[in-house]
Amino acid sequence: MATPVISVDDVGIRFKRNRQRSRSFKDLFATGERRAKPDEFWALRNVSFDVQQGESIGVVGRNGQGKSTLLKLVAEVMLPDEGRISVRRGVAPLIEITGGFVDDLSVKDNIYLSAGLHGKRKAEIDAEFDDIIEFAEIKDFVNTPYRHLSSGMKVRAAFSVVSRMDEPILLVDEVLAVGDRGFRNKCYARIEEMLEEGRTLFFVSHNSGDLRRFCQRGLYLDKGRLQFDGGIEEAFNRYETDYTG
Repeated sequence: MATPVISVDDVGIRFKRNRQRSRSFKDLFATGERRAKPDEFWALRNVSFDVQQGESIGVVGRNGQGKSTLLKLVAEVMLPDEGRISVRRGVAPLIEITGGFVDDLSVKDNIYLSAGLHGKRKAEIDAEFDDIIEFAEIKDFVNTPYRHLSSGMKVRAAFSVVSRMDEPILLVDEVLAVGDRGFRNKCYARIEEMLEEGRTLFFVSHNSGDLRRFCQRGLYLDKGRLQFDGGIEEAFNRYETDYTG
């Protein structure tokens, strides 16, 4: 069997209630069983699964069950308190994609900065710049300070940059909830193109239609635990049985 591009092995992560999460030196290097203190809770616990290149995975579950946290762990935005995550290929993270854009810089400068941070060379950005602007529909705002864009325009600019990355793993959160239907359809068409290229998709959404459209496999999370791993329809059936049955 081929080596998985993503391996999640008995992963857990905990947070403090009503406070920012903190990590002490002892937390990072302690061994053995780690118990949550009374003011802490496990957002994820004992989660394990593998993802093969070219799979499309949808994460199913209610709010607050650890779906977006899992995506951030795979993106290495966060580190687990328990277990191990291995990502063997590069990722294009469509999660909080406007993060890292600088309000006082122009849209043009932000595009060069963001694409550069994602590994694009200046010559590559030069060659793709017009297409990025056209896709984002922000041609008239190239020299506008980023802070003056609407929230929808910021998402369009960020998506246009990140979706041009060549990384084989695509991580998608609820980033397309902002913006008009026409642009969302363009984004969905771009995601479908990326899947046709053989990329791997890891998708978190509360829109069951989107998950069914893009994903064949479903992970059902409840109370921070992986309750089901199988076909996307079976994942929805399990979820709906638990909360409507």
